[in-house]
Amino acid sequence: MTDAAAETYRVGIAGTGAIALASAAWLRQAGHGVTLWSPGGRGAEALRTQPLEASGVQPCTLTVEVADDAAQLCHASDVLLLALPVNGHKQVMDALLPSLRDGQTVIVSSMASLSSLYLHEAARCAGKQVTVASFGTTVLTARRESDTQVRVMTRRKAVAVSALPGANVGEAVALCTALFGDGFFSQDSVLASALANVNPQSHGPLAVFNWTRIERAENWPQYHCMTPGVSRAIEALDLERRAVAQAFGIALGPIEEHFARSFGTASARLEDIAAELHAKRGGPPGPVRTDTRYVTEDMPYGLAFVEALGRIAGVPTPATRTIVDAASLVNGIDFRAENDLLGPLGLERETVAGLLARL
Repeated sequence: MTDAAAETYRVGIAGTGAIALASAAWLRQAGHGVTLWSPGGRGAEALRTQPLEASGVQPCTLTVEVADDAAQLCHASDVLLLALPVNGHKQVMDALLPSLRDGQTVIVSSMASLSSLYLHEAARCAGKQVTVASFGTTVLTARRESDTQVRVMTRRKAVAVSALPGANVGEAVALCTALFGDGFFSQDSVLASALANVNPQSHGPLAVFNWTRIERAENWPQYHCMTPGVSRAIEALDLERRAVAQAFGIALGPIEEHFARSFGTASARLEDIAAELHAKRGGPPGPVRTDTRYVTEDMPYGLAFVEALGRIAGVPTPATRTIVDAASLVNGIDFRAENDLLGPLGLERETVAGLLARL
């Protein structure tokens, strides 16, 4: 790779949700080519004839290309960006796999439950030489306002990048910098990327303890509802996340550091950080649908994944178990059974040393 900062790329984006559209707008504004593919089949149809309009921190109106299927997306792109909920990762990775080309980089944003390891091992078994880069969180925060409109709310100040194979992490950081700008830094382990994402720890208690608001579709500002009690529950889950990481030799900072790094907060205690963010941003509003990703994504692929790692390492996770049990109870869904990656990854038969060797 030559001077990455001076290059432009053809980027194929799998997904048409808020992060996918925000990423498309950001990348096109930076001069890169963008092709979108809707795994569901219809999410990008309007963009065939209408421009993409972004507001917020990156206001612009521009056009993007639309692919008919996964094969067309791979053919049209140098780099692939998976920008969709993790409950769609396996299905989309399976669709992309036959058409991946040697030398391509696939960026998983954001990765959870070691979905990047699933793709890396599947590609290697298929004889494909690709790099799989992982973000523990998204570069942007955004809200999709229509099929062609997105509000880009935040460009995170710092985002960690890991890669498989691990030797390619330097190139992956350079590529992400060329695509999105400065602020990327390397992370030693894909497992660290998976555990660095604190959305499950923050979203789980928020959803469980505000469930009646969600069921009644009330307008509730989520940071205002991150009360001292809810903050204590989040802190308990965060301690278990960090203890599990430590058992795998990974040192992770507390959730308070994540908020400071992502949003520039100054408070030390989580409940005060929540109050600070509410005063500064007045939101965002909490979910108003019972199929919110706070449960459909964060429970099986976030908290149940931490539980599974805890069992491998012999680390108890009672607070995490309680939140998953509560969410499963009020939804009538066994969220542990909803994770379609744990089985194919074979984690129930894994050891700490064995998993680390695969990474």
